[in-house]
Amino acid sequence: MENIHQTTLVQKSSVLMLVILGVSFCVAEDVESAKRDVAASIDTKTDFYSGIARQIWNWAELAFLEEKSSALLQKTLKDEGFEIKAGIGGMPTAFVASYGSGKPVIGILAEFDALPGMSQKVSTKQESLVEGGNGHGCGHNLFGSGSTASAIAVKQWLVKSGTKGTVRLYGCPAEEAGGGKRFMVEAGVFDDADSILHWHPYDRNDASPYTTLAMSTARFKFHGKSAHAAGFPELGRSALDGVEAMDYMVNLMREHIPQESRIHYVITDGGKAPNVVPEYAEVYYFIRHPDLKTKDELCDRVAAAAEGAAIGTGTKVEYEIISGCPSILINDTLSGIVDKNLRIVGGVEYTAEEEKFAKKIHETLGANALEMGAEKVIEPYEHKKSPCSTDVGYVSMVAPTAQLVTATWVCGTPAHTWQAVSLNATSIAEKGMLNAAKTMAFTAIDLYLNPKIIKKAKEEFMQKRGTDEIYRPATKLKPQLDMYKAKEQK
Repeated sequence: MENIHQTTLVQKSSVLMLVILGVSFCVAEDVESAKRDVAASIDTKTDFYSGIARQIWNWAELAFLEEKSSALLQKTLKDEGFEIKAGIGGMPTAFVASYGSGKPVIGILAEFDALPGMSQKVSTKQESLVEGGNGHGCGHNLFGSGSTASAIAVKQWLVKSGTKGTVRLYGCPAEEAGGGKRFMVEAGVFDDADSILHWHPYDRNDASPYTTLAMSTARFKFHGKSAHAAGFPELGRSALDGVEAMDYMVNLMREHIPQESRIHYVITDGGKAPNVVPEYAEVYYFIRHPDLKTKDELCDRVAAAAEGAAIGTGTKVEYEIISGCPSILINDTLSGIVDKNLRIVGGVEYTAEEEKFAKKIHETLGANALEMGAEKVIEPYEHKKSPCSTDVGYVSMVAPTAQLVTATWVCGTPAHTWQAVSLNATSIAEKGMLNAAKTMAFTAIDLYLNPKIIKKAKEEFMQKRGTDEIYRPATKLKPQLDMYKAKEQK
């Protein structure tokens, strides 16, 4: 009798296990099917999203002036039923597009600002499209368009599947110079987000979690006294001398700062005519270091150099902090899911025509450039350190954040080069863009269907951040909405 009872229990346990396995298999099949449908929905609109990317590439609007680019993305999302809130954080081109209701809230970041002086034709040689004009040297035309494609695909899946939750597209202006996300964080638009996803154009495919450098940017404005540079030089006090003395002292500092630091500058105003002692001159600095405290100490030293330069040249100096950002707070939980989905999506395959164009671009990159072929594979998952900075660092202090890069550029292409600008309006780049869109959409599906991932990501986030207080930047700044307006009017 006891043996019969034990046999029955074993049989019941086996049946229960088969049921559980069957349910798990069906769920997995449903998820895989959903991802196939989402990928197909993005692929069917390849020309549409590529058209948006190329239109934004053509406009090439600078920080805080991305009026047409922002409006195009807003209209595209509004046409899909998203609710639009614009003018976030006092920035006319910042917006939030939302669809759905309730939790979880999954956010996708979008950028769309260009760089000054980087105009370039779609060509295998350097040639300006507009002399002295702007260009998308960092691929933000792709960034905004690809993120929009992803958000729309997620929205369509939410509707089709009847899944509860909210998808948000955050339209973020002025990443290159103005630190737009800082002001969106101050406006509180990320406070209720459960997870944030973003991507960036690159020359390979990688979802590894990477830290960045904390950064501050500032304009140092020197005031002197004008005079005839030949007739009465003794009566003048050159503001340009103040700038040059400052730059010289900062360059001497480089021997005595941590090697991970980055300090760079450009003289934005050096006077108007050689025969007039400059009454006004200005220099624009970026100061970076992985550690926020060390970065602040470097800023103090640079400011001290400016004050010393003013004393030595008989001028006066004032400075204004323009923007800045903390390092990205990585989240392994989220990054692992993104990595899994990037491997499902895969790399980029060139057509014969694309291969020919890519090889010609690659020949211009120098003998030490990364060999072609990396666009086809996914890089190993490992913690990495980037020498660059991004205002995504602010967002990562508010909610768990994960990123990926995809091969939109020919292997070995650096950002902020004519080669990158040229590639950013080609089908090569658009293939990488749509791979990013699919990867983020797949990840969002996993998060909606598995709340345990969100819970684990939040636990990791809280452990690393070390406080449950709502994050806000320590210092108050205002967006420099006019930072490029004079250039554009000219």
